[in-house]
Amino acid sequence: MVSDPGQHWGVSVLNTADPETLNTSSLVLSAAAIEHRIRTLADGRQEISVIAENQERALYELYRYREDNRNWPPAARGDTGEYTPMFRGMSLVVVGGLALLYSITGDWHQQSGWFAAGAGDSTAILNGGQWYRLVTPLTLHADIGHLLSNCLLGGLLLHFFFHLTGNGIGLMALLGSAVLGNLLNVLGHGPGHLFVGFSTAIFSVIGMLCTISHAGKSGRPLLHIFIPIMAGLALLAFLGSSGERTDLGGHLFGLASGLIFGNLVRLPAFPALRNSLALQTTLGVVSLSLAILCWLLAFA
Repeated sequence: MVSDPGQHWGVSVLNTADPETLNTSSLVLSAAAIEHRIRTLADGRQEISVIAENQERALYELYRYREDNRNWPPAARGDTGEYTPMFRGMSLVVVGGLALLYSITGDWHQQSGWFAAGAGDSTAILNGGQWYRLVTPLTLHADIGHLLSNCLLGGLLLHFFFHLTGNGIGLMALLGSAVLGNLLNVLGHGPGHLFVGFSTAIFSVIGMLCTISHAGKSGRPLLHIFIPIMAGLALLAFLGSSGERTDLGGHLFGLASGLIFGNLVRLPAFPALRNSLALQTTLGVVSLSLAILCWLLAFA
């Protein structure tokens, strides 16, 4: 800032009561080599003035600075922010639906029409085109122990997951990642593989939560890639890699698809989409309708 009493400083380019705005604007003008003067007005506000011939250039520099920094600093990628879904019991609806269906289907046995029509069967999927079997097995359980373990763990994880994504987006992401996990599992095993259970969906939720919890929290891209994978593999080893009837492939591929789907929170439009009641409701209805449609196809 330079002041020359011989020049006319009567052209104001800024009038503010904010010291930070004043100092920043002065730095912008100094960087552009525009001489200016700062003075305090009678009402306590402060003013930056320039000579008349520099007015247009000074206003342009200040305008360009404001436009370039309008959305700065940017929001952290993957920032889930403060959000609570309008309906907070969707996790109970999901596990309650699984329990209700089990009360109808019972345990897995060869004479059951439910399991004959809807159990995961890689041969029927790959050779018979029965793609609905990527969805229907998620709602079937081999026995009561299988059901209880999935409902207890799944209910807890889904509670936190729906509070991060909303019910509609969460249900669609859950269904999409679980279907992808089942598909990868079928392709990996080839014909002759049978499977049922919600555990693929549970591990997809674990994967999505791992990715969401670390999205945007570090400026190191490699950490964004490897931390969710390592955390998910640790949970995989702890929760679901052993047992006589454990489908390790379903757990592993469910986790992998979840790690991919969890990146939805990195989308710039995610906060706005999550706050859209119409979108959340629509996706919730579509997700539940797709599950019902798959069962209708199974019995058709």
